[in-house]
Amino acid sequence: MVRRNLNDLLSFVTVAREGSFTRAAAILGVTQSALSQAISGLEARLEIRLLTRTTRSVSPTAAGERLLQAIGHRFDEIEAELDELSELRDKPAGMVRITCGDHVLKTTLLPKVAPLMHKYPDVKVEFDVNYGFRDIVADRFDAGVRLGDTIDKDMIAVPIGPKLKMAAVATPDYFARHPKPKTPEDLTRHTCINLRFPTQGGLYVWEFARKDKQLNVRVEGQLTLNSTPHIVQAALEGLGLAFLPEEEFAPHIEEGRLTRVLEDWCAPFDGYYLYYPSRRQPSPAFSLVLAALRSQETPGRKRRQPGLLSREEEAG
Repeated sequence: MVRRNLNDLLSFVTVAREGSFTRAAAILGVTQSALSQAISGLEARLEIRLLTRTTRSVSPTAAGERLLQAIGHRFDEIEAELDELSELRDKPAGMVRITCGDHVLKTTLLPKVAPLMHKYPDVKVEFDVNYGFRDIVADRFDAGVRLGDTIDKDMIAVPIGPKLKMAAVATPDYFARHPKPKTPEDLTRHTCINLRFPTQGGLYVWEFARKDKQLNVRVEGQLTLNSTPHIVQAALEGLGLAFLPEEEFAPHIEEGRLTRVLEDWCAPFDGYYLYYPSRRQPSPAFSLVLAALRSQETPGRKRRQPGLLSREEEAG
């Protein structure tokens, strides 16, 4: 039986998944030249080209795609089995990769995970801040964080925070020059800051609800952004009305830098969930992270008064 070099096969799988020798080399901890030589050697031994290389991208050939589908998941299974061996150790160990937005990372994920990392130094966590909807299976994440109504049905979803509310805000100076809107329809006569979804490319339609009535409003303005922190900053600069989950604006509302309007039209909705594939057996390290995120209290975080709940979105 001829023994293959599994390191070369792992190199191929990583390059094919990442679509980049640079990213694959960083993941594997090798130089790009060594990685290129490994792939070239594998192709020479198999006498078939596995990757198509251009100056801008790397993609599998038909043969490469077949090989990737045949062996890629097996490396995942090996990695999962090695992670599970940490159960036999005194201290759990392993890497957990989570994709999320930056606000929920700052306000919820880091505060909850930090105590666990102090307690278990061999547990490593990588957070990928991304405003698009990542395919966590294809991109080899252990989990992602999204609002509850955007999660695919085949995922396990675990709530990690309270219900949220949206908030429409602008600076006091803006409202000194423009009348405050009394109904969502009034927003069509205001300058508003639009949010463009990174993945879908469309503009967010502002959604309001009061009692049994729901209203969706397409707003207009000079500025469009695709990340929530920049929308907050734009609102503080007086560039118009902004509409995001209220915790994005909470400290600025409390300190008078922003004024909230249409609060009675902003009903609570399901907050953030950690989601992960139902068919994947969680590793011991992931189980610890999951347990930490399930906790209702966020360490070091004050309870807000009713009417100032918490939130964020990766508009993505």
